[in-house]
Amino acid sequence: MAESKFTAAFCGWEGYRLGTVGHPGDGPSNVLIELLPDPDRVLICSGCGGVADGVHDVTERWVRDLPMFDAQTHLLVHRCRVRCPRCGPKLEALSWLSPHARVTNRLAESVARLCKVMPIKHVAAYFDLGRDAVKAIDKAHLDRTLGEPDVDGLEQIAMDEIAIRKGHTYATVVVEPKSRRVLWVGHGRGREDVRTFYELLGPERCAKLKAIAMDMNPGYVEEAKAQCPQAEIVFDLFHVVAKYGHEVVDRVRVDAANAVKHDKPRRKLIKGSRWLLLKNAVNLTKEEDRVKLGELLKANRPLMKAYVLKDDLKRLWEYRHTGYAKRCWRSWFGRAIASGVEPIKRFARKLKEHLPGILSHCRYPLNTSVLEGINNKIKVIKRMAYGFRDDAYFFLKIRSAFPGKAG
Repeated sequence: MAESKFTAAFCGWEGYRLGTVGHPGDGPSNVLIELLPDPDRVLICSGCGGVADGVHDVTERWVRDLPMFDAQTHLLVHRCRVRCPRCGPKLEALSWLSPHARVTNRLAESVARLCKVMPIKHVAAYFDLGRDAVKAIDKAHLDRTLGEPDVDGLEQIAMDEIAIRKGHTYATVVVEPKSRRVLWVGHGRGREDVRTFYELLGPERCAKLKAIAMDMNPGYVEEAKAQCPQAEIVFDLFHVVAKYGHEVVDRVRVDAANAVKHDKPRRKLIKGSRWLLLKNAVNLTKEEDRVKLGELLKANRPLMKAYVLKDDLKRLWEYRHTGYAKRCWRSWFGRAIASGVEPIKRFARKLKEHLPGILSHCRYPLNTSVLEGINNKIKVIKRMAYGFRDDAYFFLKIRSAFPGKAG
């Protein structure tokens, strides 16, 4: 009896002693251990944490534990409900097994640790558990350990959209730029969708925000102005240049290709030039790429204007003095309108409406490049899980992956 109690205590099954131990018919790859309640233990109610009067009833429950000597370990636990004078019949509180759980706490913790670095499918195979069981364990662990996000003391935030699955299904991610901590992830990218985050902040915290970095999404802009009218909206370089690439460079390139549709070699050169035109010149390390780009720009004047104005537009974000930035803008805008290229002129007029958000970068040099890095890691998380069918779980995984940097 004493040896049985010692073995159970040594294995971490506090309050129990060993019963029968054996292997099923499929051999030593599995071990079955019966755990019997220790009659000398103190009975604790799982409801209130107080001492119970006695045992109400006992049921048998199969529970999985960590593998023992490479053998999958199955515990037949005689689970007790206790008589609590305060709560009535309640499951007994055990340090190593949560109420209604089918795995021990230490197995659950091991599963959660592996889920940080391995796909669910592989973790499930390693422990010989079902995929849904592994996901449920990891989700419960994340929900418990992450809790509600700490949104006190925020002065600057950045928000961006991410694609969560095919079919134009998006979510919004909000980050604290300095620490790179993901504060919130929510469905959608519209005004009503991001309102949930501002409601989480509440009026007092919203009033303390000084700057919000974002792209030129009208929903983001309108809701930020409504909830935090004192905060400056900062449009970042990445999204403006990406928008220029899509609305100007791509349009001019397609028009140029269509103009020489009877000249197949030239048409092929222009159509295949998207990467060259969008990439920064300093990143063109291969001589053949630089030569090809030079020939392309020399042969097509609208493409050359679009390319030069793209690089010059980036200079706006180099200034820390609003006056100099305004002078740079006037120069760029004048050249864009004088270019005679309709997609460039159209983009410049639209961008003029967003000039205050661009100039805000002088006072608050924020950008969402941190979110682009986060977005890339999110894609890795999705691939590891072969896609997420449970968005709530996916959002918890994102928050867990970006807890923030100290200091």
